[in-house]
Amino acid sequence: MAFTRATGKHRRPSRLTRKSASMAGVAALATTGVIGGLASPALAADAAHAVQDTGLTEAIVIGDSLADEIAAQADQQKRAAAKAEAARKAEAERKAEAKRKAQAKAEAEARAKKEREERAAQERAARAAERKRLNSYTLPVAGSVVTTGYKTGGNLWSSGSHSGVDFRAASGSSVVSVGAGTVVEAGWGGAYGNNIVIRMNDGTYTQYGHLSSIGVSVGQAVTSGQQIGVSGSTGNSTGPHLHFEARTSPEYGSDMDPVAYLRAHGVNV
Repeated sequence: MAFTRATGKHRRPSRLTRKSASMAGVAALATTGVIGGLASPALAADAAHAVQDTGLTEAIVIGDSLADEIAAQADQQKRAAAKAEAARKAEAERKAEAKRKAQAKAEAEARAKKEREERAAQERAARAAERKRLNSYTLPVAGSVVTTGYKTGGNLWSSGSHSGVDFRAASGSSVVSVGAGTVVEAGWGGAYGNNIVIRMNDGTYTQYGHLSSIGVSVGQAVTSGQQIGVSGSTGNSTGPHLHFEARTSPEYGSDMDPVAYLRAHGVNV
């Protein structure tokens, strides 16, 4: 018996008809955005094939879960970048602070060193000035001049000549040690009246005679320019003045030229 295909409205659509309808449906779904990136592989493949077949532009719709995941990743990356930038800034600030501290320490050390050097220089200068003062010599009466020279002859002196020099000094004038030394005699000296003998630090001796008063005692150390007495006219004297001698020993007769002596020690006489 021969079979014939049914006709009319009960006829099964042909394969070509079914494919056209399927393509039209897929195109409609793609156009409305129903097909997304998270569709099943088979559906995505059919949809892609259908879109290609129909010539429509492919549209990918990202689902909420994937969008959230991408946003979370972006936020995590942003936080990581912010954390790295904060760490970089903190490290830069730490290094800058360390550099500032090191610089401040170096400056403080430099200032301290400079202050120590300045103090040391001042101390050296003070010691040098003190040594100079101690080793310096001065006139026995400030601003005075010699009125009677060394070895001047006459019957005023028992030896027949002047064993020292006379400095002009009104009664009550301050008499000072011409240099640093130690007092070896302080008291009445016969023709010298009230007198003082000082052993100088260089081993020589100086004598100061005809004083009205004595201001030092035996064994006392004196410095250059220190007052030791007051001028007058005691002993064998014709009037107020200071009799000054330079000697090689404390004894009478060991005298030397007082002016030459003072000049040799830098005193302008």
